[in-house]
Amino acid sequence: MGLTKQYLRYAASAVFGVIGGQKANMAYVTLRGGERGRHVAVAACEHVFIWDVRKGEKVMILPGQKHEVTFLCPSPDGVHVAVGYEDGAVRIFSLLSGESAVSFNGHKSAVSAMRYDALGARLATGSRDTDVIVWDIINESGLYRLRGHKDVVTQVLFLKDRNLLVTSSKDSFVKWWDLDTQHCFKTLVGHRSEVWGMVLLNQENRLLTGSADSELRAWDINYLQERILSCQKAGSILREARDRVVSLAADAKARVLACHGNDSVLELFAVLSEEEVQKRRTKKTKKAQKKEAAKEAEPMEEEPVVEWSLQDEIVRLTHIKASAKIRWVDCLSCASGELKVALLLQNNTIETYSLKPSDGKPDANKTARITLAGHRTDVRTLAFSSDNMAVLSASGDTVKVWNRSTLQVIRTMACEYALCSLFVPGDRQIILGTKSGKLQIFELASGSLLETVDAHKGSLWSVCLAPDQRGIVTGSADKTVKFWDFELIKDESTGQKRLTVKHTRTLQLEEDVLCVKFSPDHRLLAVSLLDCTVKVFYTDSLKFFLSLYGHKLPVLCLDISHDSTLIATGSADRNVKIWGLDFGDCHRSMFAHDDSVMFLQFVPKTHLFFTAGKDKKIKQWDADKFEHIQTLEGHHREVWCLAISPSGDHIVSASHDKSLRLWERTREPIILEEERETEREAEFEESIGKEEAPVVPGETQGEAAPCTDIRIMEALELYKEEFGKLEEHKYASMTAVNKLPLPKPNPILAALGNISPSRYVLDVIKKVRSSELEVSLLVLPFPYVPQLLTLFNSYIQQGLEVELVCRCLFFLLKIHFGPISSNQMLLSVVDDLRSNTVSKVQEIRDVMGFNSAALQFLQREIESKEDVMFFADATGQLAAKKRKRRKRERAILTIA
Repeated sequence: MGLTKQYLRYAASAVFGVIGGQKANMAYVTLRGGERGRHVAVAACEHVFIWDVRKGEKVMILPGQKHEVTFLCPSPDGVHVAVGYEDGAVRIFSLLSGESAVSFNGHKSAVSAMRYDALGARLATGSRDTDVIVWDIINESGLYRLRGHKDVVTQVLFLKDRNLLVTSSKDSFVKWWDLDTQHCFKTLVGHRSEVWGMVLLNQENRLLTGSADSELRAWDINYLQERILSCQKAGSILREARDRVVSLAADAKARVLACHGNDSVLELFAVLSEEEVQKRRTKKTKKAQKKEAAKEAEPMEEEPVVEWSLQDEIVRLTHIKASAKIRWVDCLSCASGELKVALLLQNNTIETYSLKPSDGKPDANKTARITLAGHRTDVRTLAFSSDNMAVLSASGDTVKVWNRSTLQVIRTMACEYALCSLFVPGDRQIILGTKSGKLQIFELASGSLLETVDAHKGSLWSVCLAPDQRGIVTGSADKTVKFWDFELIKDESTGQKRLTVKHTRTLQLEEDVLCVKFSPDHRLLAVSLLDCTVKVFYTDSLKFFLSLYGHKLPVLCLDISHDSTLIATGSADRNVKIWGLDFGDCHRSMFAHDDSVMFLQFVPKTHLFFTAGKDKKIKQWDADKFEHIQTLEGHHREVWCLAISPSGDHIVSASHDKSLRLWERTREPIILEEERETEREAEFEESIGKEEAPVVPGETQGEAAPCTDIRIMEALELYKEEFGKLEEHKYASMTAVNKLPLPKPNPILAALGNISPSRYVLDVIKKVRSSELEVSLLVLPFPYVPQLLTLFNSYIQQGLEVELVCRCLFFLLKIHFGPISSNQMLLSVVDDLRSNTVSKVQEIRDVMGFNSAALQFLQREIESKEDVMFFADATGQLAAKKRKRRKRERAILTIA
C-alpha cells in the first residue's frame, strides 16, 4: 500500500478590520463598572463587538458561529443582549461573562426586529418569514407564534401597562395583538407603503410611524377597555429627507425622537410635555387675542379660535450631519439632561454626538469617532511581510499595516484607490499600484509617502516582485507591461537617501493586462490579457514563448509554483486550469467556485494553492492530484483577495463585508473522504432545516413539525424495565428459602454510579434544553404519562427539582386534561400531587421570604455599623452629592 499525501487543516483564527456590520443595528449598552453612554454594541459579521467609544477600543466580543447578525437588542436591566441571526436563531448573551446561556430557534429566516418587555422577562422577535414569536426568557421557551403579516416584520413594541403588542411590517399594516388570547384585534391601514419604524410617545397614548415617504404619521390611541381601543390620525410631521425612513428611535423617556433616511442627515425632534404644550397654547391664545384687539376697537366677547397642529407638540430640535450615510441610530438620555446619540455609518464607522435638548436649538458636538480599526471602503489588496509578522491592507482611500499577532494597526496612511501592493525587500517600504495608474512608495518607519510615480495611463492591475528582489514588474489596462529597478537616490529636502523605482523596459501588448507574474527561476513572465488568454514570455529577451487559451472569460488571477513547473489560472468563468510550463499543456480544468475566481496563490514550497471567489468561499486545491482539499467558509460577501504568509502558516483574506479574516494552519490532518462526507451531511442538514422549523406553543397542528428529544421516552422505558426486574425479585424472594441476590442493574445506571432508575429519569429531564422541554413533553405518548405523574409525586415529596417538576406537571395536565380526568386509576395520584405540590411550593416560598428578610437585615446592620450604603442607594446619593457640589461651584464662580 502506497503512502497517502497528508494535508493539514486551516482554521479560522480571528476577524478584524470591521467596526460595524452593514446588515444589522447598534445599541448603547452599560458594562459592569462602566458609565452610561460609554459603550456601544455593534453587529460585526457573525459576532457582536462592544466598543468603548471614549478610547476607541474593542472591549468585548460576543462570539457567533456561522450566520451573520441581523439584529440586536439590549435588555432593560442592561445585563443581557439578545442577538438575532440570519438563519432565524436568537441567542441571549450576558454582558458580565460574554457567554451565551440561552438560545431560541423558531424562525425560518433572518430576524428583522426584537424588543424586550418592560420587565425583561419576555422577548418579541419579528422575522423576514413574516412571523412574530414571543419568548419566555426565564423558562427559556417559546410562548406563542403570531401570524398575520404578509411581508417582513420591521418593528415590534410591548405596551408597559397592558398585555398588548404592536407590530409593523413592509405589508403597510400596523397590527395590535392581544397577548392573552394571541389574536390580532386591530389593524391600522392608513399607510400607502411599507412601514419601516414606529415609536410610542406620551405615556403610550400616541404612536408615531415612519413609512417610505417623507411623512411621519402620528396616531392618537384611546383605550376604551382592556382590549378595545381606537386609533385616530392626529396629523403628520414632514421630514427634510424625501426617501424612506431607515430607522426611527427615541430615548427611554420618549422625549427626543431621532429619524434618518438613506442619506447622512439625522433629524432630531423634541416631544413636549403636557405642561410645555399648555404653556405654548396659552401663549398662542394671548398672541391671537392681542392681534384681534388691535384690529377691533370694541372688546371681544368670544376668545379667538387658535389653530393647533402636531408641529406644536413635536418640535424640530436640530439636525446632525454625519460624515457618511447613516445605517442606524440610537439615543440615550443622561441624568444631567444631556442626550447622547450614536450613529453607525455605512462606511464602517461609528460616530457619537452629545447635545442638550433643553437649550432650545442646541448644537450637536461630535464626541468620538471610531475609524482606526477598519477601512472606509473595501480592501482590494493584501500582502504579507517577509518575516510573517506584518500584514498590509489597502482600500480606496487608506493603506494600513497590521501586527499579525495582536491584530492592532501599526500604521495608517492616506493613499489613492489601491489595486495591488507588495512589501519592498527589507520590509521598510511598501509599494502600491493604483486605479489611476500610479505607483506610490511609502516608508513604514515615518508613515510618509516617499514618491508617486506616473507609471501607466490606465488602471495598474498587477505588480510582482522580481525573484532576484532587485525590481518589480507592473501590468496595466493601457496594454503595457513595464519593468522597474529599485534605486537609492538622495532626497533633496532631507539630504538622506531614499528608495525609488527606475523604468527599464516596456512590453507592448494588444489587450489590457489583468495580471503579471514572474516564474521563481526568473526565466519566464506570465501575463493574463483581456482576450481570455495567458501569454508567457522569456524574461531576458521578452520573446513570446507560450499562449495558454481555453478560458471562456478573462483570467483574473494566476500564480506559478515554486519549482516553475506549473501555472494555475483562475477566471471569471468560475474555472481554475492547471497548466504545465514546459509545453503549455492543460493538465486539468476544475470547476472551482459558483462565481468569478478573484484570487489565486500557491502555498510556498508546495503544489497546493488557494482560490478566493465571489461566492464568499476560499478553497484549497492540490495541483498534482487535482483534488479539492478543503473550503474555508466565514465571509458573508464576495472575497476580493487573500495573502499567504511566506511560511505558509497563515492566510489573510478580505471581503466586501468589510472584514479581514486570519486563518491559521493547524496540526490536524485532513482525510479527504471524511471531508467530502462532512460536506454532504452539512448540505443534507441545511436542506432539512429549510423544510422544518421548531414548533412554538400557540401554533395550530400542522403549522410545523416538532423536533423532539426522545431521551425522556427512553429513560421511562429503562425505568419500567428496572422496576419490573425489582418486582420480580421481590416476588421471588417471598417464595425462596435463601436470600436471593439483587438483579444486575442496567449498564447505563452502573456507569452513572449505580443511581436509582427514578433518579435517572429526573437527570434526563434536567438535561433537556429548557426551550425544547415542552416540545419533548408534547409528543410523549399518553401511556407514558401515568408513570411520569407517579414519579413526579415522589420527586415533590423528596423536594427534588420542585420548580422543574411543577413546570412539567402543569404542562402535562394542560395537554392531557381529558384522558387524565377520566382515568379512575389516576385520581388518587392527582389528589396526592395537589396536596404535595401546594405544601412544597409554599415551603419553598417561605424559605425564600426568610432568606430575603435575613439579607435585608444584614444589609441594614452593615450600613449602620460601617456607615456605608449598598448598591443603588449609594449610587443615587453619590450622584445627588455631585449635583449639589456642581451647584455650589457655579454659585461661587457667579459671585466671583
